[in-house]
Amino acid sequence: MLELAIRTSDEPIAPGQYRHTATHAWWMGTFFAADDLHVHYSEHLHQQWTPADPAQDWLLDRELTGRMFWLSGDGAAAVDAGFSLADQFPTGRFRAPYGDFYAELHGHTPAARPGCWVAPTPAFLAALPRDPDALLRRLVDDSPPGRGYTGPFQSAVDALRTCAVPAELRSVLYAALRELPAVSVGEAANLDGEVHTALIHDEGPVRSELLISPVDGQYAGERDTVRRPARVGPPVGTVIAETAVSTSVVDGLGSLPGF
Repeated sequence: MLELAIRTSDEPIAPGQYRHTATHAWWMGTFFAADDLHVHYSEHLHQQWTPADPAQDWLLDRELTGRMFWLSGDGAAAVDAGFSLADQFPTGRFRAPYGDFYAELHGHTPAARPGCWVAPTPAFLAALPRDPDALLRRLVDDSPPGRGYTGPFQSAVDALRTCAVPAELRSVLYAALRELPAVSVGEAANLDGEVHTALIHDEGPVRSELLISPVDGQYAGERDTVRRPARVGPPVGTVIAETAVSTSVVDGLGSLPGF
């Protein structure tokens, strides 16, 4: 087994700059037709620009490449029943302060939200313990294990997926997760073929691999694989989510790295 030896660092982000996060993903989706479940797998490209000041505008660009296939069920029957991939996921450019991109859809004005693991704010992150044992206790208290797709490992990945967890806290978080009995250390290639250190959670409905950048210890993607048989849906061994993620700092909203 590999030892967990990860160095974490952050590229400084100044006022007026943005953290650019690029995500290449394949994600599972479901469609019901005549009480039958049809499960599809499609390719996505996401880019997000997060300002140094959360009250300023954020920008999210969501794109479907059009590539997809069916993991289970009858794709032809789903299409006959009205399935359209474009109806399953919102695409386009969304801009709003606080990253509240769908405020208008939900009938409210964009506003700061209470921090949580899935949407951590600077205040939420600053208040988390910096001791691995204490942080693990906080994770378990907030997300007790044994609830299907939830639990301390999943909550930590939710936070890391935002790429907003600062370097010194990422280091503590990785050490805390390593203490979970179902977590081991390994290596895994991401969706783009790059090999990373991975924290592997092998418990519950899926086997989850958290990929960590060797450069700065930043979240670099994940892979979920069905590990427990179910009455309906993809069989054991099916990959149902896979991402490759990169981050950098850019000078303008909508600017790309290197420009």
